[in-house]
Amino acid sequence: MARGITALVLLVLPATAGTRELRVCADPNNLPFSNAAGQGFENRIAEIIAGDLGAKLTYTWWAQRRGFIRNTLKAGRCDLVPGTPANLEMLRTTAPYYRSSYVFVTRQSGPDVTSFNDPRLRDLRIGVQLIGDDGANSPPVQALGRRGIVGHLVGYPVYGDYSAPNPPARIVEAVASGEIDLAVVWGPLAGYFAQKQRVPLRITPVTPRIDGPQLPLMYDISMGVRREDDALRGDVNSALARHKAEIDAVLAQYGVPRLDMPGSPVR
Repeated sequence: MARGITALVLLVLPATAGTRELRVCADPNNLPFSNAAGQGFENRIAEIIAGDLGAKLTYTWWAQRRGFIRNTLKAGRCDLVPGTPANLEMLRTTAPYYRSSYVFVTRQSGPDVTSFNDPRLRDLRIGVQLIGDDGANSPPVQALGRRGIVGHLVGYPVYGDYSAPNPPARIVEAVASGEIDLAVVWGPLAGYFAQKQRVPLRITPVTPRIDGPQLPLMYDISMGVRREDDALRGDVNSALARHKAEIDAVLAQYGVPRLDMPGSPVR
């Protein structure tokens, strides 16, 4: 009997040792996208992909700031980056699994702005996202600046105070509190945090969605791998296609405004 158990263990061990691993690069404090507790929608989608591939899901956690790709994927610490713009040059990207845009966020009782060309914007306190440690201008800031709408802008860093949970939420909370009249926010972030406010908020995709030839305000979102990793890219593409309905359901649950699904509700 003991000999039979030993033989069985020897048969099982090589298979266990050879279990595939899906190593994901992610931010540990960046809801609604990801966090170390696995509560973000990119965490949920990574679980779906890993399950399809029969792989163990592991993470390399790194704050998604300047140098994120260099210190994670390109350093060989992990192999897959969820939530990257399609065709990002430094990566090889998968087929997109959703399209979203920047959105206007107002209180339900506030102005129903739908366009950067709305003249009311000149008199509103407008929250905008600042990117990077140096507070670089986001695409909405550039769109507003092109129209001379600069006098009442209030900047909210995308990174914020990283010692606090969910630093990107501050701009949406500012709309709810009345600190600002309107904010222009990346759609998935706005949709998620708007659902958590005590006052009802309105979310409207911005127009124009491409402001001149050089300024897109909507993006197809993919996953990224190293440029030479065709095998993993192919496997992930297949998994994304097989589980499209599940992934769409996750995105809907998190309030992601979609431009690639006609009739999708925009909260």
